[in-house]
Amino acid sequence: MDNKNLVLGIDIGGTNTVLGLVDEAGKIFAKETLPTNGRNSAADFFERLFGLYSKLLINAPKDSSIIGIGIGAPNGNFYKCTIENPPNLNWGHINVAEVVKKYINVPVAVTNDANAAALGEMKFGAAIGMKNFVEITLGTGLGSGIVVNGELVYGHDGFAGEIGHTNVKPNGRLCGCGMKGCLETYVSAPGIKRTVFKLMSVVKVESHLRDVTFNQMDSKMIFDAAKEGDIIALEAFDYTAKILGMALAGTAAYLSPEAIIIFGGLANAGDFLLEPVKHYMEENLFPAFRNKVKILPSGLKEGDAAVLGASALIWHELNK
Repeated sequence: MDNKNLVLGIDIGGTNTVLGLVDEAGKIFAKETLPTNGRNSAADFFERLFGLYSKLLINAPKDSSIIGIGIGAPNGNFYKCTIENPPNLNWGHINVAEVVKKYINVPVAVTNDANAAALGEMKFGAAIGMKNFVEITLGTGLGSGIVVNGELVYGHDGFAGEIGHTNVKPNGRLCGCGMKGCLETYVSAPGIKRTVFKLMSVVKVESHLRDVTFNQMDSKMIFDAAKEGDIIALEAFDYTAKILGMALAGTAAYLSPEAIIIFGGLANAGDFLLEPVKHYMEENLFPAFRNKVKILPSGLKEGDAAVLGASALIWHELNK
């Protein structure tokens, strides 16, 4: 394709939405952010979105063409091109293809943010050249995108890949989904915070984290404390890594991926998380898979990852 062709990548979040114009090499020509205002209607959101899109076009090359739109969104269904009852958004069921055509008539693809991140990793990041890998996104929840033989696994209904809602502790922590013991209740930014407070209730050691209230604490504070050798913080990372490593050993047995790539705010802890995850995964792996599955940090720049992932989604479809 002509390198002056661009796509519009859109990442819809519960709080903010990011959109950008991206070429096939991953160059972002223009990027903007707008508040999602999820309590308002979807019609209001898309009207504001495409108003901002018109401003983006000012920074596009004069002879460029917008040839497709990729959208990463909570509960995005690739097969139907819909967003279905997204959490934190008062939208119900939205036929995205129909809505977008009111503003621009180009191909549109929709999926959830973790799937989009996996495609972004394959086209622009740490999974370039890989055809079998798993992307794990660690933020307020735990998302995952599964790539097999160079294609995302969507399942029969479009929602495959919810590793974060596999059960790791029967009758364990209550999850926002309503179930108990989901992986993301242990392995996520809120999950490690819950672990810290559990440890402080049963371990009698000094810790600066004891001076922080639950609502004030975040994963960066825990990371900073771990760097200073705080025992509670270090134990919290080890426990989090153990839960994730054991879960990924199961994932490896199902899929035999070349790599598992970790992305998101919690992943910024680096070796405090990734090295013990690798250790605990290897410790629990079926012998045939030992020392074959890499644990890698994302190759995407965090500030650009959402737009690049959504862009990779539509580039992937356009190039089929």
